[in-house]
Amino acid sequence: MRVLVAEDDEDLAGQMVASLKDAGYAVDHADNGEDAHFMGDTEPYDAVILDLGLPMLDGISVLNLWRQAGRTMPVLILTARDSWNDKVKGLDAGADDYVTKPFELAELLARLRALIRRAAGHATSELVLGPVMLDTRNARIWVSGEPVRLTALEFKLFSYLMHHQDQVISRTELTEHIYDQDFDRDSNTIEVFVNRIRKKLGVDLIQTVRGLGYRLEAPTEDQKTENPQKGGQRADG
Repeated sequence: MRVLVAEDDEDLAGQMVASLKDAGYAVDHADNGEDAHFMGDTEPYDAVILDLGLPMLDGISVLNLWRQAGRTMPVLILTARDSWNDKVKGLDAGADDYVTKPFELAELLARLRALIRRAAGHATSELVLGPVMLDTRNARIWVSGEPVRLTALEFKLFSYLMHHQDQVISRTELTEHIYDQDFDRDSNTIEVFVNRIRKKLGVDLIQTVRGLGYRLEAPTEDQKTENPQKGGQRADG
């Protein structure tokens, strides 16, 4: 999942970016409203964290421009402690949720997970398909109750597929959503990651749709689950 952080406070932005990356997100950062508007208008983000007090172009204006252009990604706004009027304006402009400064990073991450989950049509933090369960809260995967270890990029790719079950996802789309803006992207590595994930899960979930991409489907009754690799629970680097 790829997230844009639009925040001009250098220290706060650094904390948010670091926490989001630790949680398994690909993260881009903008420190002013003009850059935030451009990035959100041209890049396929799964969610945006938007400070309303941005320089050059304020957050409400940025949000209005995105929604007028048909950009529908979930937006979590950051507001000052007592600015109830800003909260109302932000929600009316098309924000999906808000966090009041100062805030706990754990709350920010929880609200962000919920926005991304709901945007993909999922009601809980645990995404299930056949014998596979992905815990979005703790970035962990189980197959038939056994933990499976994926690398950070493998986890990002599989998490995106799990959020978009039964949809055909192209290599280009996967590349755009698992790498941040500064990463040297290579869509040819997607097939390598997919093959690694298949082997580690030991269950046939990722279907190749020739010429189009991949689709995640529950295994049929006669498909057998092999023993997954054990020994780890969190996505690692």
